[in-house]
Amino acid sequence: MGVAIQAEIPERLLQQARLLVEHGWAESVDSVLSEALRRYLESHSEQLTERFILDDVAWGLHGRE
Repeated sequence: MGVAIQAEIPERLLQQARLLVEHGWAESVDSVLSEALRRYLESHSEQLTERFILDDVAWGLHGRE
């Protein structure tokens, strides 16, 4: 089960998501958005991990400001 969130997306993206559902490529707009977020996070996982490591090192050396 997922967590409900509220987000604003451009009307054009919403229309494209609805078309995917209408043409049978996705079950729902929610599933399109969930898949898009999953793919985005996967494609940026190395950058996110690197950023977290750099932030931790900076905190260890200098503390939070």
